[in-house]
Amino acid sequence: MLRFEKGIDILETVGGISTPEAADKLFTEKMDKVHLERIRKIGTPGATLKIANAIAMCRPDSVYVNTGSVEDRQFIRELSLKKGEEKSLPMEGHTIHYDLKEEQGRIVDRTYYIANPEEKISSLGLQMDREAGIEVVREKMAGIMEGMIMIVGCYTRGPVGSPVSNPALEITSSTYVSHSAEILYRNAFEAFDKEVERLGHFYTNVHSEGKNRPEDLPDARVMMDRSHRTTFSFNCTYAGNTLLLKKGNHRFSVDRSVYECKGVESAEHMFITGIDGPGGRVTWFAGAAPSGCGKTTTAMAGNHFVGDDLAQMWIAEDGTIRSVNPECGIFGIVEDVNWDGDPKLMEVLRNPGHEVIWSNVLIDEKGVPQWVGNGEPTPEKGVNFQGEWHKGMKDEKGKPVPISHPNARCTISSTALANYSQEAENPAGVETRVITYSGRDSDTMPPIWVGRSPEEGVVIGACIVSAATATEVGAKGVKRQPWANAPFIPGSLGRYMEAQFQFFGSDKIEPEKRPVMAGLNYFLTDASRGGETEKLLGEKKDVKAWMAWLELRTHGDVEAIESPVGYLPKYADLKKLFKETIEKDYPEELYNKHFSLYIDNILSRVDLQIDAYRKETAGIPEQLFTILETQKKGLLALKEKYGALVTPAQLMEYNG
Repeated sequence: MLRFEKGIDILETVGGISTPEAADKLFTEKMDKVHLERIRKIGTPGATLKIANAIAMCRPDSVYVNTGSVEDRQFIRELSLKKGEEKSLPMEGHTIHYDLKEEQGRIVDRTYYIANPEEKISSLGLQMDREAGIEVVREKMAGIMEGMIMIVGCYTRGPVGSPVSNPALEITSSTYVSHSAEILYRNAFEAFDKEVERLGHFYTNVHSEGKNRPEDLPDARVMMDRSHRTTFSFNCTYAGNTLLLKKGNHRFSVDRSVYECKGVESAEHMFITGIDGPGGRVTWFAGAAPSGCGKTTTAMAGNHFVGDDLAQMWIAEDGTIRSVNPECGIFGIVEDVNWDGDPKLMEVLRNPGHEVIWSNVLIDEKGVPQWVGNGEPTPEKGVNFQGEWHKGMKDEKGKPVPISHPNARCTISSTALANYSQEAENPAGVETRVITYSGRDSDTMPPIWVGRSPEEGVVIGACIVSAATATEVGAKGVKRQPWANAPFIPGSLGRYMEAQFQFFGSDKIEPEKRPVMAGLNYFLTDASRGGETEKLLGEKKDVKAWMAWLELRTHGDVEAIESPVGYLPKYADLKKLFKETIEKDYPEELYNKHFSLYIDNILSRVDLQIDAYRKETAGIPEQLFTILETQKKGLLALKEKYGALVTPAQLMEYNG
């Protein structure tokens, strides 16, 4: 059982500052008059102690307190260029940042949860006991900012005033990290104390890139002290490892939803977007997908964009599920982003007038960012994540070197998007009526299937399977990705699953407001359905039609075909929606390829999940196994009657 504020506070132990008086003395020594005045405006005693201990531990030459003002943001931009963490590009407001070529994703093999002896850690995470954590931090972070400027920022993860927002400190020597935080999060210097008082907690993040050398990467660590809600990160620069407001603090928010706010709040790895429906209605979606699996593309398919990566949810007093985005920007993968599939995002990336931080793309001879899958002519040469590049270049193993890394990114403000919704800053959130779960599934599940109950919906999320992506260093093959959130679940999967069943099945949700929960998959390949190529069986933009059907389904405007794995769309409805939403014909032959059940493939996935969850040592709710065994029984009955391939027409015949 996780207990907050239990065990020695690592940051205070290493920093050695335990009183407000000692903290103020240190501030006086390290800060000029301007920043001393700023730090004294922070009235939360715990926060000033955290900052003081970070200073005492890291020993920066000076401290800059960032209030989020125009002047402060410009100072950070200019300092980032001066340090060389970013370089200016010809298009005004655009810069390029390169991570070390060996650090192009999350360093999951060096990411640890600090645990007290009685605490259970996720079977998918790495654990370090508190005493060992103290020694690692003391050895690696003491003096790490000597010769540097420490930047301190006060942020809120979510709109000020929201019941599920999370105040947080971001303390770093990296101007790239601080610049990114100013785009992706809400600087809440003036509101910080009131938000902490209202919500009763805050998160602390301490990071330094150190000397930013390849030889230091084996010693890089990301460490999360769950009990004291403090993260430490050092000797790394990739934002997924260093911008600790993001996935580091998402983990703390998951802990809050499981151990403090069980059944009434949920922290999800989900986009939030609104789809226009008949009669002028807007239906709000939240959808989970592992990083690198099209979450941003799906979010951008909506008419009203709120977020593309994270969601804080709660059950409101009116019996609805409400959602806010902890972020206010996009840290998005650019591979395969192009005018055909992502026109709104391309408008921002290719036209002046917007601030963009590029990372790990190719910069061609004209200073223009280029990346794999942008649908534009490939340049002859340029500079990318591994240095000088030219067309036809191969690495030491003879493999072609792509123009950009698969995890190359862009960082932009959400307000730059043409479909940005002002609801993104509404503290009351948006009423969430559709929940989707998806991954890179090339050969098994159809494009859409809807759970027949909230419990089945939770199981759809628990059973996401996806091809590994470039977001994790060293990840390969096909892997289970429960709820697309498993890398960020600190405690046992059983406790998390129990909280999911309680939240989505809560009797506090009004029956007519209960969301549709569905699987979403637009990665089926031609080869998996009898073709000869590995191309998608359709196009990325088809997701607009899938989402349009879900919008109608949640309001009871379309019927569905029942199957053992959930409800499937009827052909006539999809044919009409394809024409209306993306002006595209949808032949019945393609429909049958999309929605026929390949029974053996699905049975293999069901068995995979049953076997994997039976091996979990911390109690998985029996509901999961009951639902999976029921699905298996239904699939076997279909196979006995029709064989291993069952068409939608046969399903309708079977149902009578």
